[in-house]
Amino acid sequence: MSDANLNPEELGISEVDWQQTPASVRAVLGALHQRLAKLEEQLQLNSDNSSQPPASDKPRHPREKKGKLPSGKKRGGQPGHKGQSRPLVPPEGVSEFRVYKPENCCHCGAALNGTDPEPSRWQVIDLPAIEPVVIEHQVHRLHCRCCGKTTRGQLPAEVACSQFGSGVTAVVGLLIGQERLSKRQVQRVLKTLFGIKMAVGSVVARQQEISASLAEVYETVQGHVQQAANRNIDETPWREGWQRAWLWSVTTPAATLFRVADKRDAAVAQELLGASTDKVSTSDRFTAYNWLDDERHQTCWAHLLRTWRRFQLRDGPSVQVGGMLEIHTDYLLHRWRELQRGHLSWIDFLAEVPQHQRAIHHWLEVGARLDHTTTAATCRRLLRHQPMLWTFTRYEGVAPTNNAVERALRHGVIWRKLCYGTASERGSRFVERLLTVIATSHRQGHDVLNFLSAALQASRHGEVGPPLLLDLPLPTD
Repeated sequence: MSDANLNPEELGISEVDWQQTPASVRAVLGALHQRLAKLEEQLQLNSDNSSQPPASDKPRHPREKKGKLPSGKKRGGQPGHKGQSRPLVPPEGVSEFRVYKPENCCHCGAALNGTDPEPSRWQVIDLPAIEPVVIEHQVHRLHCRCCGKTTRGQLPAEVACSQFGSGVTAVVGLLIGQERLSKRQVQRVLKTLFGIKMAVGSVVARQQEISASLAEVYETVQGHVQQAANRNIDETPWREGWQRAWLWSVTTPAATLFRVADKRDAAVAQELLGASTDKVSTSDRFTAYNWLDDERHQTCWAHLLRTWRRFQLRDGPSVQVGGMLEIHTDYLLHRWRELQRGHLSWIDFLAEVPQHQRAIHHWLEVGARLDHTTTAATCRRLLRHQPMLWTFTRYEGVAPTNNAVERALRHGVIWRKLCYGTASERGSRFVERLLTVIATSHRQGHDVLNFLSAALQASRHGEVGPPLLLDLPLPTD
């Protein structure tokens, strides 16, 4: 390795001593200096300057707030702020009315009667004692007087499949998938809130029933994602059966798809996104997405912003290049936010794009000529794939960042930290289907509990489940 980037004066070595040092020793010192610089850079990595998640930051790491200057005001409501209060429930939604009338005048003591046409209303919301509804199905065995044989009645198939109704099973799915509770925590919640005793094994059985009832819905979302004009894709580590796996996610304006896979490569990405080449996809710069066409592939500017900050952890001119790229990127994203708030028109934003492109291109070229190997390689790669930096300016509706799918993955990341992943392939199918339904329901405005209950009822009756995507036709038998 070369010692060209090593400054002996910074190490306290005079020029005379350095010239007298054998070339082999100087080469070793140069290699050690580069290694030390790389280790020091890694020690300074956090969620602001790398792809590390915020949960990995140490408590002492200060969070930098950008984009808004301090106002000098105290926290909380400001003078003149319009307060908010809980709206009253309309009379038809009130369960019980309790009327309080004064009996005597508080001034003279005379008896009072009549009714106030506009009484003061004070509503208290409470929960009644919750008791489960238990339905006993009695199956009779009757003796025939003609042939002398016995015939036994039959339970309906939808009843015989489980001792727990679709409502209870849907609650199990909600507690596990949305609230991220463990199986034993679900067991305790059912006992505490509803008085329902359920063994841990029964909780697992309910998981598998939920998974089976959502299989067709999941396939529908996957088909929608592959045909959507604008997708965001990302992945995060997972664990299946104590083996390394990956939780993938693809989001569109209407739906979110999850997939647990044992690989993190281009084959999985192509399976999720489909073979069509006329769609726009947004991702980070991971090599699994290199097969995407640069003209229809948007790289995440939030990741680039963290890359510029990482440049500034290095010695030499990398600091200036990273600083200037960060300034121009900050301003570009600021103008994008102004566009989203309606303070800037799309035409005016596009008119500003060339100046951003020229500035960022200039500093990428400067970075590509640096002696720092890593900084130069990153800048050269971005220059080779420069069209994917500006895809969001060519297709209206495409965001410059991958934040949509990263927010979707955050739920799965927290779930993984709590349960350490899944123990089997069946468990992974349950996770990906339930996460898909929950995230898509939120985008579609569905009530998750009602949807799960309806899907379970349809599955038990052998019928087609409810549509998750309201803009798509119902599946046919």
